[in-house]
Amino acid sequence: MDKMRLGRTGLMVTKSSFGALPIQRVTFDEAKYLLQKAYEGGINYFDTARSYTDSEEKIGYSLAHLREDIVISTKSHGKNGLELREHLETSLDNIKTDYIDIYQFHNAKRVPRPGDENGLYDEVLKAREEGKIRFIGLTSHTLDVALEAAASELYDTIQFPLNHLSADKDLELISLCKKHDVGVIAMKGLSGGLVTDASIPFAFFRQFDNVVPIWGIQREWELDQFLALEEDPPELDEDMFKKIEKDRKDLAGNFCRSCGYCMPCPAGIDIPQAARMAFLLRRAPYQQYMTEEWKNKMETIKECRNCGQCTTRCPYGLDTPALLKTMLADYEDFYNSYHNSGK
Repeated sequence: MDKMRLGRTGLMVTKSSFGALPIQRVTFDEAKYLLQKAYEGGINYFDTARSYTDSEEKIGYSLAHLREDIVISTKSHGKNGLELREHLETSLDNIKTDYIDIYQFHNAKRVPRPGDENGLYDEVLKAREEGKIRFIGLTSHTLDVALEAAASELYDTIQFPLNHLSADKDLELISLCKKHDVGVIAMKGLSGGLVTDASIPFAFFRQFDNVVPIWGIQREWELDQFLALEEDPPELDEDMFKKIEKDRKDLAGNFCRSCGYCMPCPAGIDIPQAARMAFLLRRAPYQQYMTEEWKNKMETIKECRNCGQCTTRCPYGLDTPALLKTMLADYEDFYNSYHNSGK
């Protein structure tokens, strides 16, 4: 499998890498099967986080014996140096290793710097001196934060939502990171599942030599499609650009990326699914959403308390309650049309 240099880290990582958030939804043995199959298929880079429940433990359970052959990144959402240190020590224990290749500040709202009162950056410097981490990274859903971090010379990698739907201003991050020799780790390559043809973002990313997508993988068929694309990479040709333009047209405007930061909802609404239902009905096999169970799920939107929690948590600044109401109206129209047609 082709590899690329991840910025000034010098780490050679596979151009298709493994995002381990979804494996928290499967059993340990199912995760072990997927992770080891990914490694056997050529993938050598695995990304996780302290906040992904048991994802780190599953990586340790599955890949500890291969530690010297793989690259691992994880993240801390700690608010101060003490919390970050606790997260780091837990991660090391979970992953069954004595070092992390890339240690990242998770979903940063501001750029940690040396000497800050919270002591976050100073703590990672200590950990690096101790040999417990090799490189320092930052993840964010906020472009201004990512750009500031990339230009600061303090970070070896930046992780940010990027794909073929990204606006030009988002893609400027790639150029800035190239200028500063910062490795780019692309999350949300499939826009939280809205993109159904993986070949499109796969081909899109291949035009950049400093961007590694971490594909979120939960099922074997998801892994198989990326291994197959690696064996026969699609070209970024005129036909592919037409597909990109179609996706951009279909998914224009603000849409839920299903990152889940809005959860939990006090009213019990499944926001990540409900907030993109209109797109799912158009782009996925819609029959699965025409059940009484899904109708009841969507109707929980009527229980919205307008508490504002989802709006304040959304890293993309969406007016989530308004979006949910729109999705419910679209869903009810689709549902009624479907059942009234006798299908």
